[in-house]
Amino acid sequence: MLLYNVTTIIEDNSADRWLQWMQETHIQQVMETGLFVSYRLLKVIDSPNEGVTYCAQYVAENMDNYLEYKDKFAPTLQDKVNENFKNQQVSFTSLMEYLA
Repeated sequence: MLLYNVTTIIEDNSADRWLQWMQETHIQQVMETGLFVSYRLLKVIDSPNEGVTYCAQYVAENMDNYLEYKDKFAPTLQDKVNENFKNQQVSFTSLMEYLA
């Protein structure tokens, strides 16, 4: 099992709109790809950054599912993030493997 983590730092004045968009639109679109088995959305409470920091985490059963998502779906979905929140957020990703 793999955990695909997307950390986003969003400007304070856009955070509520971003959170609503994530909960109502974006996460659903990611999950509709059928390549992840679950997700969670977290807010970082001790972030040293300006703005609000969130982590969207998606669980993939295997590397093939993750790679298919990255190749076929991620570019389009990332474009939608940039269309809606251009110059208001920065995101970075990490991929982790479950050990226990």
